[in-house]
Amino acid sequence: MTAMLDAAERLGRDELEALQLERLRATLHHAYENVPFYRTAFDSAGLRPEDCRTLADLARFPFTAKADLRDNYPFGMFAVPERDVRRIHASSGTTGRPTVVGYTERDLDVWADVVARSIRAAGGRPGDKVHVSYGYGLFTGGLGAHYGAERLGCTVIPASGGMTSRQVRLIQDFRPEIIMITPSYMLTLLDEFERQGVDPRSTSLKVGIFGAEPWTEEMRREIEERFAIDAVDIYGLSEVMGPGVAQECVETKDGLHIWEDHFYPEIVDPFTGEVLPDGEEGELVFTSLTKEAMPVVRYRTRDLTRLLPGTARVFRRMEKITGRSDDLVILRGVNLFPTQIEEIVLRTPAVAPHFQLVLTRQGRMDALTVRAEARPDATAAEREKAVLAITAAVKDEVGVSVGVEIVDPESLERSVGKIRRIVDLRDATA
Repeated sequence: MTAMLDAAERLGRDELEALQLERLRATLHHAYENVPFYRTAFDSAGLRPEDCRTLADLARFPFTAKADLRDNYPFGMFAVPERDVRRIHASSGTTGRPTVVGYTERDLDVWADVVARSIRAAGGRPGDKVHVSYGYGLFTGGLGAHYGAERLGCTVIPASGGMTSRQVRLIQDFRPEIIMITPSYMLTLLDEFERQGVDPRSTSLKVGIFGAEPWTEEMRREIEERFAIDAVDIYGLSEVMGPGVAQECVETKDGLHIWEDHFYPEIVDPFTGEVLPDGEEGELVFTSLTKEAMPVVRYRTRDLTRLLPGTARVFRRMEKITGRSDDLVILRGVNLFPTQIEEIVLRTPAVAPHFQLVLTRQGRMDALTVRAEARPDATAAEREKAVLAITAAVKDEVGVSVGVEIVDPESLERSVGKIRRIVDLRDATA
């Protein structure tokens, strides 16, 4: 294993922290000198880049939020001239202005390196075929996975998302060892394999690298059992880089090792912004350490997790994302995340792993209904039993009463990317 690690993965903890501080100070100077937003933010806080003398000093600097990126649309956060930008990615912008990110040639090299490192940590090796089902285009997933796999020396099958029946055929014909995909779309592929009468366990796939949305240990077990593969988690977000910020190692599957030589993590209280010690759950915050085109300082991801010591690597781990602070549903005073419902649905007999949470308003009170698909062979009696089981489990484990509907197979909307878990109809039912 040691022979397969790169130089940074062999650093001692003290050596890594010295490298982090050197790169952090350079990033703060780069951002301050070249991005008006950061100059104003630092000045308003009474800080200069040289005030960061230790890693702990970073906590004195202001946060960056997604709204700041939108306010500086399109290129106001760039720290290099536009002529030096080699690629632009952007969010979908479905809730407002998109967030735009840029990459220099060196940024693209670093991105390919960290994704290659991620695929290797997941069990991939040069010569493997990688079926990329992340979307291509302005979304960072497809191209990020693509160039990382090529950097490792793999053969890339750029399938992108959609045309699900064709993807099943390509997997059978091209015989890839690795698939990179969102977990919800992997379940859609699973349905298509079974619809075509193909045993998913018979494919050539050995490793699935899943990212772009939270998923649970129950979903891991479901995918691993039904596909006979190792299912591992990858983490990234376009504002920080794209996929390849952190990766679960196949030999441990105990959380995602953050590539701390390029991305410095903090966990903060999502309400007060106070930095929390390792081991406590809170909101994940990242500062880029090597980005040229668009450095980010203390970017609030809204993802909830905690930091833990490294195991398979020297780098610290983050637990699998339990949810997002902006996905939190407060139902009659009880905090609820979609992943809590997912755990219950996945262990309920006769129910498929496809569900949605529908929020409505009844009088002055919010109400939530869990809509879950029945498995194709489920009987009417089994559906009724599943309704009772899910209702009781949510009440016992989450502490709130919900409605439950078991709907027909394939009746909920499918997605080639991130599934829409929450359907908020409260305005329509007010």
